[in-house]
Amino acid sequence: LANAVWDGTDAVMLSGEAASGKFPVEAVMAEATAVLEADSVKHLLLPQVPDEFIVDEANKPREMDDSKRKTKVVASLGPSSWSEEMIPKMIEAGTDIFRLNCSHRRDGDFERVYPLIRRFAKDMGRKVEVLGDLQGPKFRVGELQNDPVKLNNGDVLEFGISADDSDTIREGRITMKPTKEQNALVKAAQVGIDLLIEDGLMKVNVVEKLSDTELKVKVVRGGKLKARKGVNVPDVEIDCAALTEKDIEDAE
Repeated sequence: LANAVWDGTDAVMLSGEAASGKFPVEAVMAEATAVLEADSVKHLLLPQVPDEFIVDEANKPREMDDSKRKTKVVASLGPSSWSEEMIPKMIEAGTDIFRLNCSHRRDGDFERVYPLIRRFAKDMGRKVEVLGDLQGPKFRVGELQNDPVKLNNGDVLEFGISADDSDTIREGRITMKPTKEQNALVKAAQVGIDLLIEDGLMKVNVVEKLSDTELKVKVVRGGKLKARKGVNVPDVEIDCAALTEKDIEDAE
C-alpha cells in the first residue's frame, strides 16, 4: 500500500475483504490507517540518503488525523457490509467510495443500498461517492454433472457450447453455456491457441476445430476443474460487444 501511495495512486480498493469477509470494518480501518501513514511521510522520501543523515531524524509519531489522508479508500459492498447497520460503520472506518459490483447484482439489492449510502453520508456530514463496476463480457465454464473433474496433462477432451441444460461438464467434456459472448469465443478459437482456465491455473490447447460450437483440446496444464471457473483467451480477438445487455440494464 505504501509503495502504491508513493508511486502516486489516487485510491486503493478492498474487494472480497469488505464485501464478504468476516471483518469488513476492520479491513477498511487497516487500509485507511496504512495509506494515511504513507501519505504523511511522502514528503520525507529522498532519492538518496546523505552521508550525514541521522536515522532518528526520520522517526515521527504515527499520524492520527484522518483528514490529512489524500489517498481514497474504495470498499466493495456485499452481504457482509451492505446492511443498514454496517454502512455507517464502514463510512466511519474511512470509506470514501463504495463500489457496487454489478457481477453480483441480485433482486434489487443495489436499489435498496444506494439510498442508504446517500442518507448515512448526509447524516454524518461525509462526502461519499458510489462506483458502479459493470461486469462486462464474462467467459466461464458451465456446471458440473457430478464432482469436480480431474484434467490430466496430455488428455484430449471435447470443449464446446452446451446443447441443452443436461450437457454439463463431465469426464472427457468441458462445456460453456450458450451466451452470445461465449458462442463468440468458441467460434473465434482456432487450432493452436491456448484457453486459460481459472486465472491460468489450467491450460488447454485447441488441437481440432469441429464446428463453430465444438473443439477438441489437449490438456497442457492440468488440475481439478470446478463449475463456473473463468476462461481467458489472450491470443484471440472475440467478436462481441464490450457492453453486454446486462451491463446496459445495470447502468440504467
